[in-house]
Amino acid sequence: MSFKEGDVVLLLSRDSSYLVNVCKKKLQTKDGIIDLSILFKKDYGKKIKTHLGKEFFVARASLNDILEKVVKRTAQVILPKDVSLILAYTGIPSDSLVVDCGSGTGYLAIFLGWYLSKGKVVTYEIRKDFGKVAKENIKNSGLRNVKLKMKDATKGIDEKNVDLVTIDMKNPERVIPHAYKSLRVGGFLVVYSPTIEEVISVNKEIKNKGFSFVKTVENIVREWQVEKSTRPKTLGLMHTGWLTFARKVV
Repeated sequence: MSFKEGDVVLLLSRDSSYLVNVCKKKLQTKDGIIDLSILFKKDYGKKIKTHLGKEFFVARASLNDILEKVVKRTAQVILPKDVSLILAYTGIPSDSLVVDCGSGTGYLAIFLGWYLSKGKVVTYEIRKDFGKVAKENIKNSGLRNVKLKMKDATKGIDEKNVDLVTIDMKNPERVIPHAYKSLRVGGFLVVYSPTIEEVISVNKEIKNKGFSFVKTVENIVREWQVEKSTRPKTLGLMHTGWLTFARKVV
């Protein structure tokens, strides 16, 4: 294969790595200058050298590479453990249409867009400062199936026959009626809530609108150390928020 301008690839060595966009520019690094135009003639698994002779392999970037290296955070994000639960509990196909209400930094939209490679994610944001960061993050991710829309989702959702609507913003109950209208039959609604008071108001509105299969869950992850002794690590990524799932049937 051959790379196109704007493609995102990982330059990988044993002790360092760089996530880069294929272009005609040069990148200055602690390992030397890398001529990125050479990538137009390369493929995955091939070598590339800096002007100091340091070798890197051209590798396929993972989602974690993108989230860790190019996504700037200016607001709290839904962490991977919770986003993964959204994908697992809904099981939506790769060609799905998703509306994400409350872009923030675009973290959730990028995560979903990565796995819905044949689909599309439209993310709504009303704050200009968040929208500016989200736009840059989406561009730097290299994803072409994620679109940012500067619009208040509490005033309405333009898209129809949507497979999944996610909500992570203030007053989510004001978006739920619009989500119901936009979802196709069988489509999913997922609301992320930081407080139990919000969970209660969200559940009330979801039931008022006639959604089915409603459930609220939290996801706790505890890492273990396996060294001289095997035990749970003292610190863990425990409670972050609640996810409320619902499905449109009629």
